[in-house]
Amino acid sequence: MKINILTLFPEFFNSFKEHSIIKRAVEREQVEINIVNIRDFAEGRHKQCDDIPFGGGAGMVMKPEPILKALEESKGKIIYTSPQGVRLNQALACKLATEEEITIIAGHYEGVDERVIESKVDLEISLGDFVLTGGELPAMVISDAIIRLVPGVIKKESYENDSFYNGLLDYPHYTRPAEFQGLKVPEVLMSGHHKNIDEWRLKQSLKRTLKRRPELLKGREFSKLEKKLLKEIKEEQENDI
Repeated sequence: MKINILTLFPEFFNSFKEHSIIKRAVEREQVEINIVNIRDFAEGRHKQCDDIPFGGGAGMVMKPEPILKALEESKGKIIYTSPQGVRLNQALACKLATEEEITIIAGHYEGVDERVIESKVDLEISLGDFVLTGGELPAMVISDAIIRLVPGVIKKESYENDSFYNGLLDYPHYTRPAEFQGLKVPEVLMSGHHKNIDEWRLKQSLKRTLKRRPELLKGREFSKLEKKLLKEIKEEQENDI
């Protein structure tokens, strides 16, 4: 998979490409990350990429010419990071991970000239209902969410157990020591009984989701086991009152 990121600040991405899972994916040639400096496509001695907005107002707007020229060398689905876009979630990340190539435009200032969006952008993506200084951080977040889903980057069972992948929040995780400052690891996890462990983990996922993100359960088609575990959870909650 190839990810092109168009930005005014390419140095932002130096550390992103040089650590952990992302670095290994690049070294194994499972993913190619191509950072494109928009200023390289600007004209004039000062390589100006922004200008004042028509109609007045605060801030500057990224000019269309350099971005459109930069996009001439990019292929695949074109994404623009914008608080006005669709909310990034695991389902969208899974869908984008099937693309052979994507291009992310990291906006800055007051955003990009609308003509870029109208003529070239396939999808606008938002991280949430807030505004950041620029699109570089969202571009990294989107890329990270996608890259870990590319086949072979991490083990399939690792991301299949992530929060949201199966529509539920993740279950609690524990490691050694078995007891720390009086806090013990649940006995079932040390039992070696895989069926009981899987059932305990599913129950904890349901319990956390019901408590923290109940809206995720709306419209879900529950399995027979999930119905049984939800009944147990609700009975336990009633007993605690």
